[in-house]
Amino acid sequence: MDVLLTIASIVVIVEVVGIWLAVDAIGRGRTPQGAFAWALALIFAPPLAIPLYLLFGARRLDGYVRARRRGQVGIDRLSQFANDAMRPWRIDMPLVEREHKSPLQIVADRLTTTSWTRGNQTTLLVDAHATYAALEAALASAVHQACVQFYIVRDDAVGQRLQHAMLAAAARGVKVLFLVDDVGSVALAHQYIETLERGGVQCARFSPRRILNPFHLNFRNHRKVVVVDGHTALVGGTNIGNEHLGHDPAFGQWRDTHVQIDGPAAIAAQLAFCEDWNWAAGRVPELRWDTAARGSEHVLIVPTGPADELETCALLFHQAIHHARRRFWIATPYFVPDEAIVTSLQLARLRGVDVRILIPEDCRNALVQRSTYSYYEEILGAGISLYRYLPGFLHHKVFLADDMVGIGTANFDNRSFRINFEITALADGGGLLRTAEAMFNDDLRQSRQAHLADWAARSWLFRASARISRLMSPVQ
Repeated sequence: MDVLLTIASIVVIVEVVGIWLAVDAIGRGRTPQGAFAWALALIFAPPLAIPLYLLFGARRLDGYVRARRRGQVGIDRLSQFANDAMRPWRIDMPLVEREHKSPLQIVADRLTTTSWTRGNQTTLLVDAHATYAALEAALASAVHQACVQFYIVRDDAVGQRLQHAMLAAAARGVKVLFLVDDVGSVALAHQYIETLERGGVQCARFSPRRILNPFHLNFRNHRKVVVVDGHTALVGGTNIGNEHLGHDPAFGQWRDTHVQIDGPAAIAAQLAFCEDWNWAAGRVPELRWDTAARGSEHVLIVPTGPADELETCALLFHQAIHHARRRFWIATPYFVPDEAIVTSLQLARLRGVDVRILIPEDCRNALVQRSTYSYYEEILGAGISLYRYLPGFLHHKVFLADDMVGIGTANFDNRSFRINFEITALADGGGLLRTAEAMFNDDLRQSRQAHLADWAARSWLFRASARISRLMSPVQ
C-alpha cells in the first residue's frame, strides 16, 4: 500500500511540474507553434518532456547576461575603445540623411552597438582551401594580437595546421586567444588545448553549463570569427576540419563561404569576440583597439544571440526580406523557418521580388531534411524558386537583398534565429556584391530546381513524417 501511495505521489508531482512548465512554455515561448507543442508534451507526457524542456526550452542564456553585467565596466570600456577606433570611418545616420539610407541599413545599424563603417576592403573566400590559406596568412602577419573563435575544431590535419599557426604567432610574442564551443568541439582532445597553452596561447571553452544551470546545453556559440590586430577579420560558415576540404566520404564535396574584411569593421568583430571571451573565461581581455582604412566598402558586423533583449537574428532576416524590392536570394544548409518568415517570403514574391532559396540536395540531418519538404506547397505554390545543390554538402550562409550582401554563420532556422550565438557581415554593394552574385549564379547552375510535383509524388507516409518533423522545428 505504501508503495502504491509513493508511486501515486510521484505521478502527481511529475504531472504538477509538467503543468507548471507548460504554463511557462505558453507564457514565454519563442513561437506560438513551439509553445503549443511544448505545452502538449509537458501535460500529456511529462516524464519525457520535462527533462527535454529543461534542456531545450530556455529562451535566453541568462548566465551570459549575468556575466555581461559582472563585466559591464570592462565591456563598456572596450565598447568605447571600439567606437573611438571606428569613429573616423563611421557612417552616421541622422534624420536629415535617412532618406538616402535603406531601411535595412538603418535597422541593421540599430541592432548593433557599433556602426556601419567606410574604408573596408572585402575578399570573398569561396571554399575551405581559400579560407584556410587566408586564415594562416592572417595569423602569420599578426604583430600584436589574434582572436580565434570556431564552433567546431577537429584534431586532424586541418586542426593541426591551425594549431601550428597559433603557436608560431605566440612564439613571436603575439597575444593569441583561442575560443571554441564546448558542444560543437566536444570531441576536441584535451591534449590539443594543453599543447596550445604550453605554447603561450590563452584558451577557453564556451560552455553554457558553466554557471548555475546545467540544463543550458541547448545554447551554442556558432560563430566562426578570426580577428588579427584589429584590422583584419574573417567571418563565415567554415569550421576547422578535414571534411571542409572534401576528405570525408560521408559529406563528399563541401561547399562553404567565408569573407575577409580588412579595415575598421574588423574592430566590431573583435568587440563581439571579447563579449564571448568574457563569458567563457570569466575576464575581459586586454587588447589593442587601433585600426586603419584599407579600402572603400561599407561594412557592418551584426552579432546576434539568445542574450540579446530582442531576437536580433530573426529581426535582421525579416527586415532583409521585407526591404527587398528586386531580389532576395539566400543559400543555407538548413531551411526550417517559422511561419512569420514564410509569410515574409510569400509577400516578397507577391511584390514581384525574385526570391530564390538554395539548399543542399542532402543536408545530412534527417529531421531537417524531412521538415524542408513540408514547406514545398507554401514556398513553391507562392512562386518562390527553390534549388537543391547537387555536387555535395552546401553549408554556406549567404544572402543577397537587392544590393546588400550578408555573409555569416546563421542558418535559416529557429536555432540560429533564437538559440545560437551567430554573427553576420553586411556589405552595401561594392566589390563583394559582384563576387557574391557570380558565386550564387555558379552554384545555381550546379543545382536542380525543385517543383511541386516532387512533393506530390511522395507517399502519404513521407508527407506525414515531414509535417511531424516540422513540429520539432522549435528545437532543431
